[in-house]
Amino acid sequence: MTTTVDLRCDGCGQRASGEHTTRRLRRLEWATRYRPVHIRVLLLGAVSPLIDAEFLYSPDGEFRGEAGRLLRAVQISSGGKAADALQVEFQASGLFLAHVLECPVENGLSDTADGQSDLARWGKAAAATATELLRERLPFVASRIRRSLKPKCVIPITAALEPLVQNILSLDLGCPVILKDRKSFYFRSPGNEGNESELLEFRELLRKVGSLSH
Repeated sequence: MTTTVDLRCDGCGQRASGEHTTRRLRRLEWATRYRPVHIRVLLLGAVSPLIDAEFLYSPDGEFRGEAGRLLRAVQISSGGKAADALQVEFQASGLFLAHVLECPVENGLSDTADGQSDLARWGKAAAATATELLRERLPFVASRIRRSLKPKCVIPITAALEPLVQNILSLDLGCPVILKDRKSFYFRSPGNEGNESELLEFRELLRKVGSLSH
């Protein structure tokens, strides 16, 4: 009689196939290279991007999707720069990006859609599934933030976390959580209405907490 062992990924809580584990460890290695010694601001996303081109710490240097929007939000220009130069600049600002789910959701959900509409684009059933996965992982994320990352503050940067704001505020993170009108910040693609005012407010906030040198 064969016994099936249900292994779970320690970065997202999903079933951990060999491929899943390999990708998780690879991304963890990439991110660890650019983790500041002292994290001033932990930028908290919901779900790690599905493709490496949208993962901020990927060495490929395409910086599409979430990665591109985030670099623009913190005023780091990617023009003519190598990937590691951009990642070092982000690191030097005292910023670190982490996700509640450190792996993409196996059914294809990811945290890459524009700002406020990401949950809507998933559809009700898929959004409910993602929200429940996120809720289940919050205690593990809190432990990592409190014991390992130890940032000066945490800023949620996706609307996908808005249903969980009260849950996040109730966690013992060892530092304050900064919100925008009790909601997450989010960064839409250039040209979207309200995007510039959101970016200006976010940049001013980073200046106040001393994360950027300019």
